[in-house]
Amino acid sequence: MNSTGTIFAFLQCSKCGMQFSKKEIHNLSSCCSLPLFPRYDIEKGKVYFKKDSLINRPPTMWRYKEMMPVNYEENITTLGEGFTPLEPAGSLGKMLGFKNLYLKNESINPTGSFKDRGMSAAISKAREFGLNKISIPTAGNAGGATAAYTAKAGQEAFIFMPDDTPKAFQVECEQYGAHVEMIDGLISDCGKIIAERKDQEDWFDISTLKEPYRVEGKKTMGYELAEQLNWELPDVIIYPTGGGTGIIGMWKAFDEMEKLGWIGSHRPKMISVQSEGCAPIIRAFEQGKDTADFFENPETSALGLRVPAAIGDFLILKAIRESNGYALTVSDKELMDNVKMIGKHEGIFSSPEGGATVATLPKLLDLGVINSKDRIVLFITGSGLKYVDLF
Repeated sequence: MNSTGTIFAFLQCSKCGMQFSKKEIHNLSSCCSLPLFPRYDIEKGKVYFKKDSLINRPPTMWRYKEMMPVNYEENITTLGEGFTPLEPAGSLGKMLGFKNLYLKNESINPTGSFKDRGMSAAISKAREFGLNKISIPTAGNAGGATAAYTAKAGQEAFIFMPDDTPKAFQVECEQYGAHVEMIDGLISDCGKIIAERKDQEDWFDISTLKEPYRVEGKKTMGYELAEQLNWELPDVIIYPTGGGTGIIGMWKAFDEMEKLGWIGSHRPKMISVQSEGCAPIIRAFEQGKDTADFFENPETSALGLRVPAAIGDFLILKAIRESNGYALTVSDKELMDNVKMIGKHEGIFSSPEGGATVATLPKLLDLGVINSKDRIVLFITGSGLKYVDLF
């Protein structure tokens, strides 16, 4: 088999730092029951993985394979995800009064969202371990991505989603051959069902941050931002936050790149936006807490934001605070109105979550968190095409 050249060294508990073998199958850490992070041999990376080596590599997230956890090329399960456009949003920026506004357009990934990155990494690693039954709770996009990548890998997918999830997501999963169960409840209820049945059914649970490798796919958004901006990070990143793996992954990527000598110590302000109807991270940020309480009775049209409890809450809050960032809410009307603004001014049909990022801009300006000259990146995390019933 052909080596990827990875410098993956070990797994580490994101809370206490305890190390675990990369050769063993893990979900959460056994010490703290919290997310595990892959760690890499940075000194080796300084020698064998240079920025110049990226020239002429395929424009996918696997261009950074040395800093990914898969050992052999044959196990990489890819549909061409990643290296999505970073588009200057000149018309939208002019209308809103911002001079350096950019959109990171994740909607053009193979199944239409940023979830493809995490699933490509997680399914590739599951394939390497010989795991053939994959389960996941989903609000929509993660289910479609899981179904697609397990199909590509020759695995079975067992997908649980709330019964009010738009029909498009259910149909998509079924067309990839996945087993789909619709649940009367929230994504957290779907997760409970998997936890109860996974041992008996021999499922491997790839819920957000409950295995170590989805975050590695998400972190490639951070590598791409740096590369696309000539190795200078933006001043501000505004990110719609459900499970928050995107923020956590990018924060990890920035640390890795600095240690490799690719970037300096400058960090963007990490801005988390949630819906008023489901805002556990914002509530914790405002209360000065390190973890978030379960958000009761969550309601929002932005289904990717309807996550009442995130296992990585402490990591999201840490990144926000360390970056001198901020966390705030928008109303469902605001985020839906701004989906149309993105489409009208920039020709991108965004999912509701992307609309939330635009809605924050005047609020952040009024608060003095950002200014009109900052280089600001908004994340369009998915396509609006699967949400047409909501418009």
